[in-house]
Amino acid sequence: MQIKKINNTVFKKLNKKIIACSKCSRLVKFRKKISSEKRKQYIHETYWGKPITGFGDQNGKILFVGLAPAAHGGTRTGRVFTGDRSSDFLYKCLFNAKISNQSKSEHVNDGLKLKKAYITTALKCVPPGDKPEKIELDNCFNYFNLEISYLKNLKVIVALGKIAFDACKYFYKSKYNFNKKINFAHDKIYKLPNNILLVGCYHPSPRNVNTGRIDEKKMTNLFRKVLKLA
Repeated sequence: MQIKKINNTVFKKLNKKIIACSKCSRLVKFRKKISSEKRKQYIHETYWGKPITGFGDQNGKILFVGLAPAAHGGTRTGRVFTGDRSSDFLYKCLFNAKISNQSKSEHVNDGLKLKKAYITTALKCVPPGDKPEKIELDNCFNYFNLEISYLKNLKVIVALGKIAFDACKYFYKSKYNFNKKINFAHDKIYKLPNNILLVGCYHPSPRNVNTGRIDEKKMTNLFRKVLKLA
């Protein structure tokens, strides 16, 4: 199948709008609080402190979706899944599956590139307690919808965690009146409108790794499977 080349300009315009967004006062207040108080080990760093855009191969067939930027990961570094333990584990597995060119995601100038994949979050700002309000998701879904529509070669969405899975489900229910009953499970695959596949995947959190719910082999194998599906 011929790959449709994406005009990079549309993503640049979208990302400018995302970075400038201040629609959700609760989230603006919280991200500013995090950026000013900082975590002790990052006390001398300047936090990004703004909404986080997507990242990766805009011509890719795979979209990885997290719920929101991490408080001291993406909110600090300015790139989704960058600079925390979740990103360390995620990119080790992406590298094993040959989706990433390196096994770590530390800062925006580290040379990281994704192959055949784009990664984003349903919510562009970190919410208090990782619990977004409905209006906040609705506001961000305008951006999420554009990201999906701009990814012309999209075949598979990988939801990283139940909350991200539910956000994808809610998005498709709101946008496409998708009412099929689907529930989160690791390695469970569902067909969405427009023949897009939704794949459930445990979140690469330290808690899931430390408790043995997910390990490097299990996640790498799922990512290899996703590559074949795409």
